[in-house]
Amino acid sequence: MGLLVELGWGGSVSAPDRIVWTDITEYVDVSASGVNITRGASDEFADTQPGTLTMRLDNQNGQFSGPDALPGVPVRAAVTHLPARTGPAPWPLTALADDFDDGRIDPVLWPDCYGGVAEAGGRARIPLTPGAPAGYKSGRSWLLTGSQFAVKLSALPAAGGSSAATLTVTAASATAGTRAGFVYSPITQTLSCVSEVAGTDPASVTVAHSPTAHLWIRIREAAGVLFWETSPDGCSWTVLRSIPTPAWVGTDQVVIEMAGVRTGGAGDYAELDLAGAVVYPRFYGAVGDFPVQWAGLESTVTITATDVFKWLGRDRELKSCLAEEIAATGSAVAYYPLTETSGSSAGDLSGRGAPSLARVQAGSGGTLTFGAADGPAATGEKAPVFTPASSSAGRYLAADLENALGVIEGEMFVEFWFSTSTTGRVIMSLRTAAEDEMFILSLNFAGILQVEFVIYDAVPETQTVPTGNLADGAWHHVLWDTNLFTIYVDGVARLTDFAMLITDTRFLDVGGHKGARLWSGSIAHLSIYNTFFAPLPTLPSHYTAGTTAHAGETADLRIARLARYTGLGPPSIYGTVHDPVAGQGAGGQTALSRMREIETTESARLYAARDRLALDYASRGLRYNPSPAADAFSVEYADLETDGVQLKRDDQKLINTVTASRPDGATQRAVDTASAARYGTYAPPGGDISILKTSDNAVRDAATWLISRYAQPVYELREVPVQAYSHPAYLGILGADIGSHISVTGLPAQAPAAEMRVTVEGYTETIKHRDHRIAFHTSAAITDSVWVLDDPVYAELGTTTRLAY
Repeated sequence: MGLLVELGWGGSVSAPDRIVWTDITEYVDVSASGVNITRGASDEFADTQPGTLTMRLDNQNGQFSGPDALPGVPVRAAVTHLPARTGPAPWPLTALADDFDDGRIDPVLWPDCYGGVAEAGGRARIPLTPGAPAGYKSGRSWLLTGSQFAVKLSALPAAGGSSAATLTVTAASATAGTRAGFVYSPITQTLSCVSEVAGTDPASVTVAHSPTAHLWIRIREAAGVLFWETSPDGCSWTVLRSIPTPAWVGTDQVVIEMAGVRTGGAGDYAELDLAGAVVYPRFYGAVGDFPVQWAGLESTVTITATDVFKWLGRDRELKSCLAEEIAATGSAVAYYPLTETSGSSAGDLSGRGAPSLARVQAGSGGTLTFGAADGPAATGEKAPVFTPASSSAGRYLAADLENALGVIEGEMFVEFWFSTSTTGRVIMSLRTAAEDEMFILSLNFAGILQVEFVIYDAVPETQTVPTGNLADGAWHHVLWDTNLFTIYVDGVARLTDFAMLITDTRFLDVGGHKGARLWSGSIAHLSIYNTFFAPLPTLPSHYTAGTTAHAGETADLRIARLARYTGLGPPSIYGTVHDPVAGQGAGGQTALSRMREIETTESARLYAARDRLALDYASRGLRYNPSPAADAFSVEYADLETDGVQLKRDDQKLINTVTASRPDGATQRAVDTASAARYGTYAPPGGDISILKTSDNAVRDAATWLISRYAQPVYELREVPVQAYSHPAYLGILGADIGSHISVTGLPAQAPAAEMRVTVEGYTETIKHRDHRIAFHTSAAITDSVWVLDDPVYAELGTTTRLAY
């Protein structure tokens, strides 16, 4: 077991794909304090907390107190495992594993090295000296079939003025010139995947090298296919190339060669590390501070880093689902929600510098009052009311969008909401300064939507949209896709193949056109998009966002939607039990708070990933009847090699009375009368529950689920501490994460059973030199057992008759 700790100097957790990682493992104190990590929750009722990593670093060279030692520096920690060789050669290629940490070249692994290669600073150093090839080279005693070889490219050579230079990592057959692997060129800064015969490969795949995405490289054979793969962390891999496995892979013992060569120019070197290592991520987050301490002249820095939950907890409050969906497109060049309060002006929320809409008076009289009407149904927001004295006397809004729009060139979308009972009025218009190009969206005197337009100073034309009377006092949504020539009304395409090339619009009027046909009613959420910034396939769904806030979508889709609002990458969704949920709700809460609502509603678990900047979401179905074969690991009590195992059966988790409700639904109560009579009334932690179910029956099922699980206390192991480093199941222990199941066997005679199964809710761990202790916070797996018809285990009356929901 080895430790791997990396800092992303100058990087940002908001741009993980551009972080260049620096290995700082050699500076970590693994003798005294070690690396301390916390993740998850204390039990199944508690929220998962922000995960933390704490460690002390040697700062004698001042490397952790320089100008880059700022709050927010990304950090990640992992444990590496080097597979061992067993038996005589030939060995599977996975066993060619070397961390290059002992300062000498291993003569068994690399018997044929040449050109002055060495181990330096815990890495394999390969000099690229002009005219003098150098390389690490194994013996011919390795099998690639069903196996693999991976290595970390810790430092790459520079071009150095050379006419040709390469770093290669290849598996060579017994035939000269026949090999497969990677070739890096510092001249072109490219990475090539080659399968050479007679020294050439006309079908090689070459990509621009990324120091982040291609930090690790791997050649792998599986089931008749040879793969070239890269990874940013040694854990998650991307296939760059794959071909049917060449015949020589199945017949020849291969040689692994890591070599460098240069023609002319200045010499330097490449450094490779962790050959053959298997990486187990333990933490991903950002450093809060680099506090410097001294003991005499000895300088250290003790850092504490926190995972994604920290900044999600401090994130902005969301606006309505509709507003968030508009913002999340990233393509609005002007966005006017028009949700301001009375006396305000209309500001732009696109972030692209569009000016505010100014009030314009036409004639005399009339009013424009912000915040005077309810907006679209699901937004919970207010909208302005335009009340003109006549069609030509009143107030409207206008702006010069010259700097915001520029030249659109036909790549434009326009959307807005409106409500009126008056026909024959203009909703909005866009025009050029010379008015040689112009379009006006209005209702005709029958209340039907129409587009009036002038193109290239041509004769004005009108196109009617087959909508029926929209002047019915209800809110309606309009989306005009000028790129695909389609107009949607209330989420339905009403007019297609309506071509209009809009090239240079500038002046925007809202609630009229040049002081005429003034709007009477309300307008909200007006947006103008440019597809230059991003494609916009989801815009028609904004009708659903404004009317229902996506009520009825399943919990996994809601979690992914909310995560998108935060700027995080897509969350990993585990399990298949995802019920429909109520609408997203009004603004005023953070995305994390909204995700917590889904977590509670679904009896699911939300937690930060430990290998990337993202969230993981596990449905409650993963806990149903966990199979022993699916356990992360099984451990004998005697092999824990720790104290502190806790066995309890108290009233901490007792629940026998649940009062539950949903938005716009009934409030219901579920009671286990036998439990209440024996123990008294116990409600859930926090009291009555409000959950986002879509039916009263679903609320009742959720309440009954809690009662059936916790009305009767059961014995459970709440702490399972294990000395993982010395345990035979060490790799299985490393794989255990939040929601994993563990079996503890051989329990002392005082336990209610010799074996108990538990579910991991969280853990704390300390990693030191030859010492890795993990204390798992656990709950009883039996509380998640559900009834299965005719099953020999899960159909027992009185024990596993709990119905899943």
